[in-house]
Amino acid sequence: MNSRAKIRYKVDLRRYMADCDANYVRLMKLFPNIKTCNERKIGLHHGGDHILKLSVLEQTRYTTLVALVQEADMVTASHWLRLPALTLRLYHDAQVAEVVSCEGMRHLHPKYEYPNRKMHHQDEKAQWNLFLGEWLSQCLEYGYHAEPLFGATT
Repeated sequence: MNSRAKIRYKVDLRRYMADCDANYVRLMKLFPNIKTCNERKIGLHHGGDHILKLSVLEQTRYTTLVALVQEADMVTASHWLRLPALTLRLYHDAQVAEVVSCEGMRHLHPKYEYPNRKMHHQDEKAQWNLFLGEWLSQCLEYGYHAEPLFGATT
């Protein structure tokens, strides 16, 4: 076999679904009332210096579409360290949370040939979900707590 032969990326569906399952569990720990909450915007605070804001965009019987962004106090935050805005779909019947958009980029394929025109990684969609998992794990580890955002519009 030629050592330069290109190894094709294969989607690991078991790992992908395990990541989505774990993200759902993490979200439920951080936002336990998301299925029944009347607030359209909920914030996770940590020491008052920054907030993770979850906005419910759409709620149906079995799913919830949410936007997840980090806002920071401009005095203590660096503009280059801003975390991306994610849109998530939570499937409550299957207990799965999946990133469906990152920074407005939507409709990603499960895998890409590399290189490609937009320079997506071969596993771009899976990486979004891994990033979400790491982000939520940090929130759980460092004691973020949920509160309704007062003055939020629906």
